[in-house]
Amino acid sequence: MNNGKPNWWSRPSSAPEAARIPTPPPADEGDGDFPLPAPRSSAGQEPADLTGPAPAPGSPAPEPLAAEAVAADSGQAPEAQAPEAAPEPAVELTKSAPEPAVDPTKTAPAAEPAAPPVEPAPVAAPVPAAAEAQAPAPQARQPLHTPDEYRTPPYGEPGPWAPAPPVQRPPAAVPPQAHPHPQPQPPVHAHAHPHPQPPGGATPWVQYDPWSAPGTGAPPLPAKKSRKGLALAAALAFALVTGVIGGGIGAYVERNGGLTTVELPQAEPGDTGRAPDSVAGIAASALPGVVTLHVRGNGSSGTGTGFVLDTKGHILTNNHVVDGAASSGDISVTFSSGETARAKLIGKDTGYDLAVVQVTGVSGLKALPLGNSDDVRVGDPVVAIGAPFDLSNTVTSGIISAKERPITAGGEKGDGSDISYVDALQTDAPINPGNSGGPLLDSKARVIGINSAIRAAGGGSGEGEGGGASQPGSIGLGFAIPINQGKRVAEELINTGKATHPVIGVSLDMQFNGDGARVGEKGKDGSASVTAGGPAAEAGLRPGDVITKVDGQRVHNGEELIVKIRAHRPGDKLELTLSRDGKELTKTLTLGSSQGT
Repeated sequence: MNNGKPNWWSRPSSAPEAARIPTPPPADEGDGDFPLPAPRSSAGQEPADLTGPAPAPGSPAPEPLAAEAVAADSGQAPEAQAPEAAPEPAVELTKSAPEPAVDPTKTAPAAEPAAPPVEPAPVAAPVPAAAEAQAPAPQARQPLHTPDEYRTPPYGEPGPWAPAPPVQRPPAAVPPQAHPHPQPQPPVHAHAHPHPQPPGGATPWVQYDPWSAPGTGAPPLPAKKSRKGLALAAALAFALVTGVIGGGIGAYVERNGGLTTVELPQAEPGDTGRAPDSVAGIAASALPGVVTLHVRGNGSSGTGTGFVLDTKGHILTNNHVVDGAASSGDISVTFSSGETARAKLIGKDTGYDLAVVQVTGVSGLKALPLGNSDDVRVGDPVVAIGAPFDLSNTVTSGIISAKERPITAGGEKGDGSDISYVDALQTDAPINPGNSGGPLLDSKARVIGINSAIRAAGGGSGEGEGGGASQPGSIGLGFAIPINQGKRVAEELINTGKATHPVIGVSLDMQFNGDGARVGEKGKDGSASVTAGGPAAEAGLRPGDVITKVDGQRVHNGEELIVKIRAHRPGDKLELTLSRDGKELTKTLTLGSSQGT
């Protein structure tokens, strides 16, 4: 029956205990089962625990109590059984098929951990006498097989009223192992009284089977709904809504400038007056006397600047500004107030690059006061006013960067007749094409120079709107004709229409590469290089002499000598230092006069 090994319900018995177990009488039926009366409890009476304490593991199980003993303990005598057909037993125990034999040649599977000891189940209270009379007497008082020490007393099965063991959580998933034989399955026992279902349709308690496969001892727990996914979806929805709302608000603010009317703080109206020696004060005082000239003639046009000399309408400007309207050109003058008037040319001089025009029929003219350019010092503040690139009434400021800068401008004709020689004032006040002819003012709004030329970035020189075609704009090197020279020339142009030039009566060798201005051997037409009866001849100058200084100031070439001479008036006396045959000599002469063009 057991094939040499105990079944799941059996256990090994010791010799004394096996001797005490009587052999059960043969049963009427061939199935080997015997009926047991089901204990019943009277109303309101708790079932008594008659099993006693649970035996310790490894000790012999206690003997079962006979039905008569139970009746005797309850104080009731057993009644005779009726000869009629016996009722169905309350609980029917069945045997399970014997466990298959284990092949000793194959490796046995790893033993599962032993189940924890189970608390003994309480036994129901004694059945009342009336109910006892109806139950048939048991056919046998001894168990069919020996008690199993590995199961709960008394016969290896828990009673119908035993508390359910706690739920055993399935262990973590273990990789499957190769077993030579399938695991034995526990038998299923039918009970007359099934366990009551817990309220709410929950899964009933089940018996733990240590021999079952991992994860099959308890029903799978219901999967919990993930709250992380719901939270993520809610966050995404919230971000989408806020993004749409924020984008709408941002678009509205960008288009309408805000949700409310914006009022920016601003200073209260204050004093608009400025100090007379400030740039603003100088500009306010001088702008009414500055004009913009637009000239058309000889197929060309140009823009320049001028300033009013007197209340008669005389205006001083550069020659290269009005040179295109020398004969029949059109000259238009626009004042700072916007009033426009036509002007006529009074006189011009190429050597000094100065010209005078006059307007008529204009009232309220303001003449600018003239200063003294000999009193100017390097570093003095200056203000320039003009119309650079036809932007009238433009004011810039700077300082006097240098004095007595010898510059030459013009020369487009190629014969030298249009070259101007200027002993100029240098300034860093921005001057651009269109500023030509405009005033350069000192800190008292007095004219100390006439803006005429700028130095080009490429190394050449330009004349604003005339000879400065190669000049892109100001680089901080501007030049102005000193007002002392401009005043004399302007007076001559107004009075006679022509200007005179001071001369010494020599022809210079302009190809000389040495230091100084050398007197040529012959003149332009083959004549003598030293004019007979002129200032140089009377002072004793000879052909080949090299002039190195004028009034103690060094000159390096012929152009510088011309500039220094024209900075004076005819009749002025000059002291010349010259070199002859390696010797240094000093000569004094009185300047002569020549008619300008």
